[in-house]
Amino acid sequence: MVIHAPQEATVDTLDELARMMQAPAFIVYATAVFTSSMILIFYTAPRFGNTNILVYITICSVIGSLSVMACKGLGIGVKQLFAGVNIFLHPLTWVLLISLVTFITTQLNYLNKALDVFNTSVVTPIYYVFFTTSVITASAILFKEWKTLNTKDTLGCICGFVTIIAGIFLLHAFKDMELTIHNLPVAMHRHGSTSTEHKRDLATEKLLNSLESNSDEEDTIGLLNSAASVEDETDNSFEEIEMNSFK
Repeated sequence: MVIHAPQEATVDTLDELARMMQAPAFIVYATAVFTSSMILIFYTAPRFGNTNILVYITICSVIGSLSVMACKGLGIGVKQLFAGVNIFLHPLTWVLLISLVTFITTQLNYLNKALDVFNTSVVTPIYYVFFTTSVITASAILFKEWKTLNTKDTLGCICGFVTIIAGIFLLHAFKDMELTIHNLPVAMHRHGSTSTEHKRDLATEKLLNSLESNSDEEDTIGLLNSAASVEDETDNSFEEIEMNSFK
């Protein structure tokens, strides 16, 4: 998406930026961001924030897109300031400054929450993808950059977005699995040994029930022998699978 992203339009003054911000498309986008952020912050986050990683990251990303737009606006103002224009008399300067402080504070707050609850190795790539997509979308809407895209760049952006979605899905699907080159063949064949594992679980459950009910010594010894035989059978099954996988 970054390679095929549209070229940024040139904006030289805060007055030009103010006219762009009054465009209906950007007003709709900003309203959607504020509305979805309020719903996520006050309703979704308290209920599902600690169980769903996308809640905190979505808040950071959509608000972060507006913070980048505010940074761009202040950058334009700073260029005017060096050119001798008193930007502090322009109301948009203070709107952008207050918005930037508010957005960055909220963004860092929920990013820290995501890092405290979830694994950093999972949060970082997902946040990068969501944040980059949100910034490109907001910039394209504000500066109307999509008008300059040709067919090749449009297809490139679409393919990039589909790749992002597929990557996020795979990241979530395998985040709880510990896969390496050495245990991959065993993990692939582990589904075939579920019956043996079930036998072992049943034998262990019977053993625990026998010990809790203070049953006869002979019954306890018999259950111990049964559990040991099931354990040996399970170990042999895994060894056989592993040997066959590496042949």
